[in-house]
Amino acid sequence: MNLNFSEYKAIVESSPNMIWRAGTDTKCNYFNNTWLKFTGREMNDEIGDGWIEGVHPEDIEFCVTTYLEAFKKQERFEMEYRLKRYDGQWRWINDRGVPFFEENGDFVGYIGSCMDVTEKVEGKKLTQMAHNDQLTGIYNRNYLEYLLDYEFQKARSEHTDFIVMMMDIDKFKWINDTFGHGFGDKVLHQVAQNILESIRKTDIVGRYGGDEFLVILPKTGFEEAQLIAQRIIDTTPKLIERDTLVEVRLSIGIAKYVNENEVRKVIENADKAMYHAKQKGGNKYSLES
Repeated sequence: MNLNFSEYKAIVESSPNMIWRAGTDTKCNYFNNTWLKFTGREMNDEIGDGWIEGVHPEDIEFCVTTYLEAFKKQERFEMEYRLKRYDGQWRWINDRGVPFFEENGDFVGYIGSCMDVTEKVEGKKLTQMAHNDQLTGIYNRNYLEYLLDYEFQKARSEHTDFIVMMMDIDKFKWINDTFGHGFGDKVLHQVAQNILESIRKTDIVGRYGGDEFLVILPKTGFEEAQLIAQRIIDTTPKLIERDTLVEVRLSIGIAKYVNENEVRKVIENADKAMYHAKQKGGNKYSLES
């Protein structure tokens, strides 16, 4: 059975989702009753670019850029941003837009559907806060130790290789004492991000404590681990502070699971190897098996 225009409109108006429509000029020309009830605004307030007034200031650039780039390509998009509710609360919105075409194939604009996903987004953020180190953005020690045990037990049961790399920033105390703890925090963040970019997607990195980082390399032997360690050392950041070039250096210890019963033993071996690297002048890796 074909629906007429009034029937379509009734369905859209009664939809629990917030529906919007835009023409080929990218300007919104329609919002359903669910949207207007959510924002507490009138249709005339929202049409054109008026809806942007309700977007959180920190999300406007991302929101508008995503929206306009999709229009240029006439392709689907999905994004999440904060939108002000009628009671003044900022709510996370999942917004999905699709291009709309006439029967003859002419592009006539976009239609979008939005849902309030605040609980889902905030739950995800709480999980990230529980798992991640606030300063560096990588895993914190508590969650890292959980992953260490999991990957270690998996390697034992599957009889696969398992490598742990322990690394420490050389002369980090000197960096803090010379340039201040604010710059020291910047160094920690940059080093963490460099490690993250230097390892593979299957590898795991976390902040083990202070200026120590730990990398888990599942199903990896010494040869490949050495390549990864050298890549991390070669790409360690150089930073400018007070007109001074600060070359950050790392000492890395690499230990391989042999027949240890506890992952702690592998970590201790990696720590010993890292100490040996420091004794040799730092900015290098050392092996321990």
